[in-house]
Amino acid sequence: MNVEGSTALVTGANRGLGKAIVDELLRRGATKVYAGARDPGTIDARDARVVPVRLDVTDGGSVYAAAALASDVDLLVNNAGIADNTSLFGPDGVESLRRQLETNTLGPLHTTRAFAPVLEANGGGAVVNILSVLSWVTVPALSAYSASKAAAWSVTNATRGELRAQGTQVVGVHVGYLDTDMAAQVDGPKTDPADLAGQVLDAVESGTDEVLGDDLSRGVKAALSGEVAQLSA
Repeated sequence: MNVEGSTALVTGANRGLGKAIVDELLRRGATKVYAGARDPGTIDARDARVVPVRLDVTDGGSVYAAAALASDVDLLVNNAGIADNTSLFGPDGVESLRRQLETNTLGPLHTTRAFAPVLEANGGGAVVNILSVLSWVTVPALSAYSASKAAAWSVTNATRGELRAQGTQVVGVHVGYLDTDMAAQVDGPKTDPADLAGQVLDAVESGTDEVLGDDLSRGVKAALSGEVAQLSA
């Protein structure tokens, strides 16, 4: 699909990658961008094409209200996510996993279910799910987050099959650390959110189903056919 002239909704649009995607949509000529956040007052709406929307992806009422408001959307970007530095076997492991599944896995599913009829009515369009290299590989300190993103990857693949008949493209985006607040304490290579935003919209425009946003994600994806022990540290 063409980003120029499109109408998009981006969740978690007030900062980090979400804001970078909003900015790239505007740069490429999107007609309107609904920018979703729990507090719409945190959205940068200096461009008249940006429409702040109160949206909590863990609240079904909020999600369906957004879909009713934004009935002209043909591109949905499921970006909102949380990351706890929690081991599945730590004291809070189960509750942490539950919190992260609600936001990182069920959140995109709720939002896509709400917007699927909107996308179909508007010609099919596209859905983008922001995943992670940790969809495929895990470390103990982030094992709850990894499990939530692995589930989100599976949901993304299921969604692609479910929505194919209505002509909706589904893009899964994998990347390591981004240069955002979420990874502020991390030492090591980080991807510029603006660079990843460009890759995401390139995939939408070219009809590509998967984005491997950095060398780390490309290397891990290539290793999936190897020994399972390589997928944990």
